[in-house]
Amino acid sequence: MLLLLLALLCCSLPALAARNILILGDSLSAGYGIPLETAWPSLLQARLQRQGPDYNVVNLSISGETTAGGRSRLPAALSEHKPSLVLLALGANDGLRGLPLSQTRDNLVTMIQVIRNSGARVVLVGMRIPPNYGPYARQFDALYGELSRDLRLPLVKFLLEGVADQPQLFQPDGLHPVAAAQPRILDNIWPVLQPQLR
Repeated sequence: MLLLLLALLCCSLPALAARNILILGDSLSAGYGIPLETAWPSLLQARLQRQGPDYNVVNLSISGETTAGGRSRLPAALSEHKPSLVLLALGANDGLRGLPLSQTRDNLVTMIQVIRNSGARVVLVGMRIPPNYGPYARQFDALYGELSRDLRLPLVKFLLEGVADQPQLFQPDGLHPVAAAQPRILDNIWPVLQPQLR
C-alpha cells in the first residue's frame, strides 16, 4: 500500500520546468543571412542539451536593434519568459550610428538593473566598432569593461573575437558572420556563460 501511495505521489508531481536563457541582441545574434539552425544561439541550445543542464534558449534578438529598443522590449520579455539568465548582447548598432555613449551606457545600466530586479543573472557581451571611428571607437570598446567592473558583471570581452579580423568569415556586406564563424562565436561566450549555469 505504501509503495502504491509513493508511486501515485511521484506521478502527480509536476516535471521541473526548463530554465530559460534569454538572448537579447541584434543581427549578430539573430542569425542574419544564415540558416537559423547554424546561428550561435541554436548551437548554444544544442550544446546545452549535450551537456545535460535543463536549459531552454529563448533568442529574442532582432536585426538593427539598439540598446533603446532592447530597453523598451525587456520588461515584457522578462514577464513572458521568466529567464534565470540573460545574455545582453546589444550596443553594436548604437556604436555604428555614433549615438552618444552616455545614452548607450544609461540604457545598458537600466537593462541590467531591471534584469537583476527580476531575479535573473546577467552576462554582458562586449561589442566593438571599426577603428576608423577614432577616439569614439576606443571609448565604445572601454564601455563594456567599465560596466563589468562597476556592476560586477561577468563579461564576454568581444563577441567576434577571432572572427572580426578574418574577412573570409563574413558575408559580402562585411558586417555579418557566415555560418562557419558561428562555432567560434559560441566558443567566445561559453567560458563566461558556463560558470553561470548553476
